[in-house]
Amino acid sequence: MTDHVCLHGYRYSVYNRIARLTLLRKRVSHDLVEVDPFSELPVDYMALHPFGRVPVLIHNGFAIYETAAITRYIDRAFPGDALQPEAPKILTRMDQVISVIDNYCYWPMVRQVFSHRIFRPITGEPACRNEIAQGMKSSGRALAALERIALEGHVLNGKSMTLADLHLAPMIDYFTRAEEGREALSDFPGLSNWWKEISVIPELSESEPDLSALLSG
Repeated sequence: MTDHVCLHGYRYSVYNRIARLTLLRKRVSHDLVEVDPFSELPVDYMALHPFGRVPVLIHNGFAIYETAAITRYIDRAFPGDALQPEAPKILTRMDQVISVIDNYCYWPMVRQVFSHRIFRPITGEPACRNEIAQGMKSSGRALAALERIALEGHVLNGKSMTLADLHLAPMIDYFTRAEEGREALSDFPGLSNWWKEISVIPELSESEPDLSALLSG
């Protein structure tokens, strides 16, 4: 039986992009179904994700939500280069980075800095300078923590690809679209070197959302 893989998600969501990056990196053929979590969701989608968020991966009828679970499943279920290291210490660092990203990077970098500096102005929504300022303050602390891990060299080293790289890349992409974000990242040489390497992988450009489409509605 041919595998059927379908990713339900919102094209502008960094978490949807994380899942897509993992599928692309593992060269998994997949279909995309657009789901806007900010609209009223249909009953059948709520049956897939009881919390009404994105993304959801369906593989031959097996449905998974929560991005970290999705990416680990993709890595385990499909052939290709492993994205989870075998060495316990390195694997633990990878898990730690993913947790740091989810808990301390997503909100300030994406929902505060990117959303208020880039996304909201494009869509004609009001932006808040205070939100940007708060986001930059919190982002600095998160970047400093990730810098220490990057300099350690086990993960985020720009050489050996893990799920930590794919989890962080969409966040940094959005964050550095803001001038403040680019300047902040430049203060961290380890992460800057990592981003220089990761920003040119083909999967990142292939999964890049077209923000200009927001201008037309």
